[in-house]
Amino acid sequence: MIIEQFKDEFLAHYSYAILSECERKIVLIDPARNPEPYYEFAKKFEAQIIGVIETHPHADFVSSHLEIHETTGAKIYAHSLTGVAYPVHHFDEGETLSFGKIKLTSIHTPGHSPDSISILLEHDGKAKAVFTGDTLFIGDCGRPDLRESVGSLQAKREKLALQMYHSLRDKLMVLPDDVIVYPAHGSGTLCGKALSTANSSTIGAEKISNWSLQEMTADDFIKELTTDQPFIPKYFGYDVDLNRKGAAPFRPLVDQVEIINQPELEEINATIIVVDARPEADFKAGHFPGAINIVYGKKFETWLGSIIRPGEHFYLTASSPAHLKELIERTASIGYEGFIEAAFVTHSGDVLMPLLPLECFIANPEEFTIIDVRNENEVKKKKVFANSTNIPLGALRERLKEVPADKPIVVHCAGGSRSAAGSSIIAAEFGARIPVYDLGTVVKDFAKEED
Repeated sequence: MIIEQFKDEFLAHYSYAILSECERKIVLIDPARNPEPYYEFAKKFEAQIIGVIETHPHADFVSSHLEIHETTGAKIYAHSLTGVAYPVHHFDEGETLSFGKIKLTSIHTPGHSPDSISILLEHDGKAKAVFTGDTLFIGDCGRPDLRESVGSLQAKREKLALQMYHSLRDKLMVLPDDVIVYPAHGSGTLCGKALSTANSSTIGAEKISNWSLQEMTADDFIKELTTDQPFIPKYFGYDVDLNRKGAAPFRPLVDQVEIINQPELEEINATIIVVDARPEADFKAGHFPGAINIVYGKKFETWLGSIIRPGEHFYLTASSPAHLKELIERTASIGYEGFIEAAFVTHSGDVLMPLLPLECFIANPEEFTIIDVRNENEVKKKKVFANSTNIPLGALRERLKEVPADKPIVVHCAGGSRSAAGSSIIAAEFGARIPVYDLGTVVKDFAKEED
C-alpha cells in the first residue's frame, strides 16, 4: 500500500491517492482542480483510478472529481446529504469501499458542513489512517460558519459547532492513538484559524496538542470555535455550488482563455476591470486606468476570489508569459478561469501612483487619512496607527464610500502585499482628485515602534 499526499501550496490544500500495490488500483480523496498529477501517479505505477471520494463540497478550491469520473470511469463517493448533480455513490456512515488489502469506511463527521465525512483506512484488518477532510486539522478543526447562506444544505454556525464538538469526540477521538491523521488543509488555509505547519499527525498526538480535542464543555467549545475565524472570501459560496454540480474539464477551459498582445488603451473595455499581477513597483510606474494590483505571490488566487465577485469578468495581466500561464491555471483552481475576458503581458501603462513622502508622513501623520486593510481580528490584536480606519481588503470595493477624501490617503496592511491591492482600489476611485499612497513594507518599521 502507498499513500501519496499532493499539496497545493497556494491554497494549503492536501489531496491523496491511495494505491493498492497488489491490485494496482487507486482511490483518490479530495482531488484538486488539475487532475494531471493524479494521472501521472497512476501511470507511474501502471494502476487504475477506480474511485474518487469527496469529504464534502469544498469552498476554497474546485475539485476535479467529475472530470476524473468522465475520463477514467472512476466512481464518485460522497455523503447523501450533499445533494449533488453528478453521478454519485452515497458514502454514508458505515459504508465501505474495499480494494486489495485496503478497506475504506465512511464516518459521518458533521461540523464544518452538515455533509462532511472522514475516511478510515484499514490495511490487513488494522486501522492505519483517517482522512479527516475539513473536520480535524493538525492543531485545529474546521470552521463552522461557511454554510449559513451557501448551497442547498444550510445551517447556523452554532448548530454546526455543536456537531463538530460531538464529531471530534464521538467519532474521531475514539480511534486508536496510532492512527495517522491526514487532513485536507494545512497552515495558510481560510478553512480554520490555528492550523499547524505539519502535514500529518496521529490521533494520539492531536489529543495532546490540538486545542479542539481538549476537555471542555460544549458551550466553551462553541464559543472558542465561533470566535475570531478568518474572513470569508467572495468566491467560497460559488465554489461550494460549483463542486456540487461538478466542474468542467480543467485543461480545455484553461486553454480557451484568450491570450493577446498588450492592447492599446482604446482596445480595453473600460467597464471591465484589469487585474494586474506585476510587482508593486512596476505597477506604480505605470498601469491601466482602474487596474487592481493583486501581486503575483502565494496568495494570488485567495485575494483574486476575495476582491473579484463570482461572475465578474476581468482582464488578467502579468509581467511575463510564464507568470501569465501560471496565474491562469491558478485562477482555474478557484473556478474563475471563465471570467477572464483576456490575458496579456504588460510592461507599462499610462497611470502612475505617487511615492509616499515618508518624512512628512512620519512628522505629521494626522495630515493623512490612514486606511488599514488588514482583517478585523488582526486589528483587534494590534492597531499600528491610532487614528487609522479599518476596512478589510476583501470588503474595500463595496465600502469605498467610507473612505474620507478630504486629505491624502495612506493605505497599509501587515507586510505590503495587501496594501498594494488596497491602494490601487482606492486610487482608482480617488486618485485623480487626491493623492493615494501605499505604505508598503515600511509598515513593518512602524509596527516595531508600537511593540
